Amino acid sequence: MTETIRVETDARGVARLVLARTEKHNALSAQMMDEITAAITALGADPAVRVVVLAAEGGSFCAGGDLKWMQAQINADAETRAAGARKLAGMLNALDSCPKPVIGRVHGNAFGGGIGMMSVCDVAVGVEGARFGLTETKLGLTPATISPYVVARMGAAKARRVFMSSRLFDAAEARDLNLLARVVAPDDLDAAIEAEVVPYLSCAPGAVADAKALVRSLGPRIESDIVDATIRALVARWESPEAIEGITAFFDKRAPGWIG
Repeated sequence: MTETIRVETDARGVARLVLARTEKHNALSAQMMDEITAAITALGADPAVRVVVLAAEGGSFCAGGDLKWMQAQINADAETRAAGARKLAGMLNALDSCPKPVIGRVHGNAFGGGIGMMSVCDVAVGVEGARFGLTETKLGLTPATISPYVVARMGAAKARRVFMSSRLFDAAEARDLNLLARVVAPDDLDAAIEAEVVPYLSCAPGAVADAKALVRSLGPRIESDIVDATIRALVARWESPEAIEGITAFFDKRAPGWIG
């Protein structure tokens, strides 16, 4: 029984993995990351499942890291911080390596880890009016754990446009950055998702899985040493005076010291 997500599969084998922490804007808690990892692993292994739609309830797609988790990281030791980062890395790897096509239904805003989730979808369709951002540097942090997937999706040149500035951007720019394949009106989103799903139902499932594995093998390699390096980078950032100041200022509802 899951508490932070829902999983539904229709008679065609189309599964919906739905983020369901609506009161928290689907922010990623440790429990939620565990439940997503278990769910996508099970769906990937289920021969009855042909396609996975990654969706969300509420006003947001995913607000990034859970605030209580972020606050706890301030007082955690390096080992605990690394374990938290590895949990996120494991979830992203499970989504990225799922042998079934994963289609992102991005009905609202996505920040931080939400951008990471979009980056591991095979196709993501978003709505006009949604806002996006890699907002970690405003807090004195970096988008380290999600970075291999974000850079692989955007390419380094495009990633530089939004990776360091915490600047928010709209759905049209998200499409230009390769995060979204299509941008549609909210009322057209379900039809657009269905248009992405239907072609797979005429394809041989094993061939689809092999084709996806082939694409992954030919693209940027996200090996364990790269993941480990991003975790070390994030732990070092959490230990920096800037991160302590940034997170503390956020919860104190004040500007951090680097803003004049």
